[in-house]
Amino acid sequence: MNIYVGNLPYEITEEDLRLAFGQFGAVESVNIIKDKFSGQSKGFGFVEMPSKAEGQSAIDGLNGK
Repeated sequence: MNIYVGNLPYEITEEDLRLAFGQFGAVESVNIIKDKFSGQSKGFGFVEMPSKAEGQSAIDGLNGK
């Protein structure tokens, strides 16, 4: 399950996201979208989890946080 994650603080790292989503199950990949010139986060990214149930659990648990 590929999960869009929006409204991220600019200082959050991919490891921070991996740890947050890892509380709900296995995380296959994390990708924070960055500006190609400055390298600064654009404030959103994607987290891929192999199980739809774990992904939905992460969405429910982290929505609004």
